[in-house]
Amino acid sequence: MLRLIEVRPLPGYKLHLQYANGVAGDVDLSSLVGKGVFSLWNDPELFQRVLIGSGGELRWSDEVDLCADALYMQITGKTPEEVFPSIAKAAVHA
Repeated sequence: MLRLIEVRPLPGYKLHLQYANGVAGDVDLSSLVGKGVFSLWNDPELFQRVLIGSGGELRWSDEVDLCADALYMQITGKTPEEVFPSIAKAAVHA
C-alpha cells in the first residue's frame, strides 16, 4: 500500500498530498461537493478539517473517507496495474 504522509487543504476543494515514496501533487475534489455523503462539504470549513486516518485513508469525520491509493493514481495518471503489479492478469494460453 502507498503511504500518505501529508495532506493540506487548498482553496476550491483541492488537496495537496505527499506520499512516502516522494510523489506529491494536488487533487481537485470540487466535482464531488454536494453529492451524497459529500454534502458534508457544502460547508467549506468542514472540508478544511481533512486528516489522515489510521488506515492511511483521508477522513472527514466518520461520514466521509477517500482511498489514498485512488488519489495517488489520479495524481500520477498511473493505472492500478502499474501501481500494483501483482494484480496484473497473467497470460492465459489455451
